[in-house]
Amino acid sequence: MFRHTPSFTLLLMTVLLLGFVTPSGHGQEVLDGIAAVVNNEVVTFSQVRELVASKEKSAKEIYRGDELVAKIKEIRLAAINDLIDRQVILQEFKSKGFQIPDYFIEERITTIVREEFGNDRAAFIRTLAAQGFTLERFRELERDKITVQEMRRQAIRGNLNISDAEIAEFYKLHADDYGTPEQLKLRTITIRQTGEVAAKRKMIEEIREKIVGGAEFGDLARMYSEDDKQEAAGDWGWIDRRTLNESLSKSAFALKVSEVSKVVELSGSYYLLFAEAKKPAQTKPLKDVKAEIEKGLMQLERQKQQTQWLAKLRKKAFVKMF
Repeated sequence: MFRHTPSFTLLLMTVLLLGFVTPSGHGQEVLDGIAAVVNNEVVTFSQVRELVASKEKSAKEIYRGDELVAKIKEIRLAAINDLIDRQVILQEFKSKGFQIPDYFIEERITTIVREEFGNDRAAFIRTLAAQGFTLERFRELERDKITVQEMRRQAIRGNLNISDAEIAEFYKLHADDYGTPEQLKLRTITIRQTGEVAAKRKMIEEIREKIVGGAEFGDLARMYSEDDKQEAAGDWGWIDRRTLNESLSKSAFALKVSEVSKVVELSGSYYLLFAEAKKPAQTKPLKDVKAEIEKGLMQLERQKQQTQWLAKLRKKAFVKMF
């Protein structure tokens, strides 16, 4: 996961922003250069471009103008930070004398060819070439990827154990995340304030009188309502307080079951609201979500341990930005 930390120097940011991004938001090609030095090894701008290519392509499909420029800056700065982290981890791996056998990498490539290319190695090679990779470069990247994954895994100390007290405390603080909000089965009738407004007001009042007198709300909604719920007899189904705007929601949830609202005037329309049924807010009991909470807390603990481990590696490394 990329992380953008405040340790980047102003000089590095200037190089990135002026060397990589033009005012139009398009990448400006540079031959290459040193983005950072990690102990005795370098992180190059070509490595950065290699890492961010697909993300920048996606960004250009979503963002425009200044927003695109800002997003590309963010992607590239995060990529350099990630490459520095990766280099620190790889150097730690080498310092311990560890090695990943060549056959392990070949088995990984064979699996990729079999599962993703139907055992068509030529198609795999063509795809690599289309993406600007040689097979040898792909081997290097896979080796680094596996190395980093294994080192991160080993950074976790022993078997993680989340206590019942920790689970209960998390549940107490986040109980709202493990339930359903209050819900209302709602029908509406909408009359637009077009033409003779007074006549429209009289119409909605007469409709309300008919409903109070025993007429079916749904039948009148299908006959008179002027919104996209007309054919559904005004039926919204089950909604919560976030479904409608605040004013309508407040009026709707104030109703008792089988009660019709007074005429609500809002944004150029008149509304009648009808509460068919209600469901109170419910929270799942701890026993039903305990396993889910435990899994989440274990993941957080793994991330915490890996972050602390990586911080120690960075602290003892010499890192210089250019």
